Amino acid sequence: MSETITVRGFLGGEVEDFTTPQGLPISNFRLGCTPRRYDRRSERWVNGDTNWYTVSAFRQLAQNVKSSLSKGDPVVVTGRLRVRQWENDKGQRGTSVEIDAESVGYDLTFGTGSFTRLGTSQVGTESTRAPAESETTGPGSEPEGPSGTEDLGQESQEAAQPAPF
Repeated sequence: MSETITVRGFLGGEVEDFTTPQGLPISNFRLGCTPRRYDRRSERWVNGDTNWYTVSAFRQLAQNVKSSLSKGDPVVVTGRLRVRQWENDKGQRGTSVEIDAESVGYDLTFGTGSFTRLGTSQVGTESTRAPAESETTGPGSEPEGPSGTEDLGQESQEAAQPAPF
């Protein structure tokens, strides 16, 4: 079974990382997803059953996950779903639900975050798009002003403002 899914939940523990003998970085974490719904009879929010996934990240994503995430962080994961049957030495059987992550990010429903772009030399050959004009400044460099739009003409300033809803 190989399907792409997106799941949101919370890290159930710290990220574990290791490197294969071939030099491939891998990071794993457990993701707990508990649905909440409003029960009209009791007039309160109730939790459903928690689904647990083992999430694996590879290469640069593995390194970024290890340096960015901690136990309890709210995240959104997109990746390939794998459901496997297993049996241990004692004859116990079970089912393992795993996600091979393609992308992982914070769930901003629960807070704010900031983003630090890695330079192309740090990412390796995985990045295929050309850097945008705003990416030409290095990490820690200051924008033109507090909003970064002070040097733009009036027409550009209006375009830089978010559209009203």
